[in-house]
Amino acid sequence: MGFRDKIQQYYINSYMKKYGDRLTQVQGKVLSCKIEKKSIIGIFHKLKVTLVVKNDHSRSIANCVYTKNKWFKKPTFIHISQGNSILVQGLKGKKDSSKKNNISSEILEIINVRNFTTKEDLSPIDGGPTSPQTVQPKYRNK
Repeated sequence: MGFRDKIQQYYINSYMKKYGDRLTQVQGKVLSCKIEKKSIIGIFHKLKVTLVVKNDHSRSIANCVYTKNKWFKKPTFIHISQGNSILVQGLKGKKDSSKKNNISSEILEIINVRNFTTKEDLSPIDGGPTSPQTVQPKYRNK
């Protein structure tokens, strides 16, 4: 391994040590997508995207939030509309035992979004977009 590979492996190990137990992903259909854009004096731009995703594999619903702040340039986000099939990769909120009603632990902080309907990625990944895994419902004929 070269010097560059050693540094890359070090960053991967330290990231997994810090966030490994919180990494998660949700695959399903978009129930709602809310995009909020704010500009302060035209030089500081804020973007906040809130997604509600219904999981394909279970009846659970996931709330996902993506926030981005940039100076001078407007932050971008991929086009997502209601009913699109997506895969959200992100971090679960920290669980704090001191608070009884910890709402932030239920919200997913978005790292990457893959839209299977339009074949777009928020952060491009090696290998390109893949097709979603479909689950066959289990029916019994009696």
